[in-house]
Amino acid sequence: MGCLLPPLRRPADGTRHVPAGRLAAVTAALALTASCSAGSSGTGTPSATPTPTAAPAASAATITAEINQLRDDYSRQIIAVQLTNNTAGPLTVLSASLTSPLFSGTMEWPAPPGGIELPPRQTKILQAQLPAPECGIQTSPANEGTAVSLRLAEGNGQEPAPTVPATDPYRVMERNNSEMCLAQAAAAVADIRLAPDIEVSADAQGAVLTLAITPRSTPGAVNPGSTGSLTINWIDGTPLLEEDPGAPWPHSVSVRAGGSLQQFRLGIRPARCDPHAIADDKVGTLLPLRVSAGGRDGILKIDAGAVLRGRIYEFITAACGRQ
Repeated sequence: MGCLLPPLRRPADGTRHVPAGRLAAVTAALALTASCSAGSSGTGTPSATPTPTAAPAASAATITAEINQLRDDYSRQIIAVQLTNNTAGPLTVLSASLTSPLFSGTMEWPAPPGGIELPPRQTKILQAQLPAPECGIQTSPANEGTAVSLRLAEGNGQEPAPTVPATDPYRVMERNNSEMCLAQAAAAVADIRLAPDIEVSADAQGAVLTLAITPRSTPGAVNPGSTGSLTINWIDGTPLLEEDPGAPWPHSVSVRAGGSLQQFRLGIRPARCDPHAIADDKVGTLLPLRVSAGGRDGILKIDAGAVLRGRIYEFITAACGRQ
């Protein structure tokens, strides 16, 4: 799930570039992990009389677009728009914006001055921040209706903005909408956080985190059918953390707006101790709660935050070092 792209050098303009020689290998690797794609391919048609200074005219066949998400952008609700230049000549993208029926407003790519160049037959990744989700009843398939509007440079002028349909093979937009709407419904009932402190055992092999649940005095604007309550059905482990059987995690916790503060001690121990556990971590300190709220069921990810994240890393390093 998500985008497991091979390490790529990030240029100064904030984009990611997939070289032609690596595109096939990247595509195959990402297909195996079901988390990313190097973009759709197609046959471009250059202009009838190309010149050294003019790019091919923009059309749906000229550029294809695909939606994805890098794993380290999960908690920030930032998506990746993969643009592939299917022509034999370079194209310059001056601006790009994304629209989807699953989100309100327009998602804008923060273009650098002069835009970015798409080399021929290659893909670049443009990142955009997701706006507020549309949490009402959807009347069309969730994975349809997403499109990218582009403004391309053409010679000394500017090409009118073409609209390119954006495929979403891994349902990135649907997943983010579902998670954000669930988080919105849960937040209307209570504030759920991990306390910044960590209690490490004397032998450094285990530790305890504190999950604090503070109900709202009154329920906020939740989805239709909500009763101002939520249930934490159970808590999942992460790539870094697992439950300590000596201090088991709670389940079937009921929370109601106007209720009392609840705090739970979560016994943790390292889920892995290989050398890359922390170095490669992207989501190991996002605690997944299986929650029912506002007529929705799903995963609510609680971010440890910068201070606790550092303390968790220190704990794992010490615990693994003593094994």
